Order: sequence, then C-alpha cells, then structure tokens
Amino acid sequence: MRAAVLRSVALGLGAVLALAGCADPESPSARPGSTPAAGVRTTPGSARASDLRTAAPLTVGGDAWVSVSVATLWRSPGSPRAIDAPALEHPAAIGRWLRDMTTGQRRALNGRADTQALLGDRVVVVALPAGSPGWARVAVPSQPSPLDGRGYPGWVPRRQLTTRVPAPAAQRATVVTRLAWLRADTARAGRVLRVSFGTDLPVLGRAAGFVRVVAPGGRPRRLAAGAVAVHDAGQPALPPTRASLVRTAELFLGLPYLWAGASGFGLDCSGLTSLDYRVHGLRIPRDASPQSQHGTAVARPRPADLMFYATHGTVHHVSMYVGDGRMVHSPHTGQVVQVVATSTPGYVEEYAGARRYLP
Repeated sequence: MRAAVLRSVALGLGAVLALAGCADPESPSARPGSTPAAGVRTTPGSARASDLRTAAPLTVGGDAWVSVSVATLWRSPGSPRAIDAPALEHPAAIGRWLRDMTTGQRRALNGRADTQALLGDRVVVVALPAGSPGWARVAVPSQPSPLDGRGYPGWVPRRQLTTRVPAPAAQRATVVTRLAWLRADTARAGRVLRVSFGTDLPVLGRAAGFVRVVAPGGRPRRLAAGAVAVHDAGQPALPPTRASLVRTAELFLGLPYLWAGASGFGLDCSGLTSLDYRVHGLRIPRDASPQSQHGTAVARPRPADLMFYATHGTVHHVSMYVGDGRMVHSPHTGQVVQVVATSTPGYVEEYAGARRYLP
C-alpha cells in the first residue's frame, strides 16, 4: 500500500467516514424497552437497549461512534466526487457505490480517500469548522497513524456519527465472516443492513440461531450466530495465532482491491493486514510504511509475518507470508486478494524486509 510520505498532505486535512446505517421501520415489539419475543434470552451482565433519546451534539474533543456500516475517510470535505454520493448518505449505499464505479474511478480514489471505519467504531472529534457545515474532522483510535497520535485522521458527515455512548456489556459480538446481515430484533429477523468483518457490538442476549446486539444509537438488532465470535469485552474475537491470522487473510481471497479499503466490501494491501490483526487483538499501524517500522525485523519470515516492498527506499506495499514460499496480499486496483509466490516478478525485486508482530 501507499507509503506514509504520500499521506503527509493529509495531516491538516483528514478524511470523511462514509458508512451505511440502520434505517428500517420496525413493529412496536422490536423497539427498545418492549417485551422480547418468545424464545429470546437476555444474557446476565449483557447490554441493555434503552429508549432512543436524542443524542447530545458533537463537541470538539469528545467521543462519537460511527452509526453506519462502513465509512470512507476523505482527505477533505471537498474530496468526494459526484460518483461518491452513495457513500456519503445515511444509510450509505456502499455496495451500490462500489458497483457503479469504473476501474478508473476506483483508481482515482488515490489522493482523495485514505481509510475506512466500521459500524460502532469510536472516533474522537477533532474539529467542527464553521466553514464546512455538516462535516466533522475526526481521528480513529483503532487505527494508529503517525499522522495523528489520537488515531487516523479524516472527515465524516456529521449525520453519520452518534454521540450516544454504547451500552456497557460483559460480552461483545464480532463479525468474523466477510459480510453479515444485521437484522431486526423480531421473530422474522428481517434484513436491515449488511455489515463488515470486524464489526464489534455489545451483546444483549440470545435468540434461536441469533446473537442479539445493540447497534449504535441504542436499537437492538440480531446477527446470525454463525457469523460472529462472542467474546469477553477486552479480549480478542479470534485467537492471536499464526494459523488463525493466515486463515483470516485467506477468507478474503477474490475480494476486489479498493484504495483506502478496510472492510469486507473491499481492501487495500495494508487494510487487509491491519483489519486481520485487529480482530485478533493485535493493534498495528494502519498503513504499510508505518507497519514496516514497528514489530521486529526478521530475516526469515514465518506464517503471519508481514513482508514489505519499496521503491527508492519508500515502502508502498505489504503482504502476509503464508508459508511454503507464498504470500497473500491485495495487489492494486483491478486485481483481487490473492496468494502468489514470494518470487513473483515485480515483488521479489522490490522486497524490503519482513516484520514480526507475534512472538
């Protein structure tokens, strides 16, 4: 992926989180505070879905949470093009946005967008400039970056954030399939919103075949039990082992490359590695160049170690070693996540070393 030097111009600009949100009509029985349907269980110590009071306004220095499925952070409020409008809505039509873009339009995201955040991700509000009404500059703490010590910086439409503090819960449910449907908390469990791998929400309880969760804003929802890992708060969703990291990276085989992509809808090279590590409880920098400067340098990579590639000394790409002289990576626009030999021409000549984040 692109080196941090290519991002330096973003230090004073940031990016916009464009995420898809929940906006389905529900029957009274599905509303917070109502009587659960038959067969629904609440887990002791679980979150509670409370009434939908109006959230407090955004404030500089305060926390907010992404209230839509996947956000794209833009360099400035003026960075999005007409073709990007679906990604800026609430709910955001991420699938339609990606489907409608040509390869050239995808390639032109370079210099406009930098990363993405997921439904429920916490952000820190950095600025609410009067000159850009409707926008907030934020930092994403779950994505370390040398651009801002508070987290990856960017711009997001204010309507895609909520200041409502998530319900406290002893357990969390993290999506561990490429994509999953967030569903209504009703007997029919109708589809509400497609969410990404890595989406992490408080557990409310159980229902037959589902885990009940609380979505940003306070609404109870459901996720298929087979699509999530339920784990104690503060613990990783998946075990931080080499085999699990490699298996997760290969889950995305065939997924189209997306510049700035950090979700199950599309990934760039360091979006793949950072999202994978994140779900395993390992917090690494978001971009390839900073990733190459952390961890421990190793001469012989082992499975799950990261491998870096540079031009004129500037790291621009990262892959994950999977063993037997092969690596998994998301190459560039027009390609898909794939496993190739580490000796593949074009990569072997630019190899700049490997880093280890596991013992």
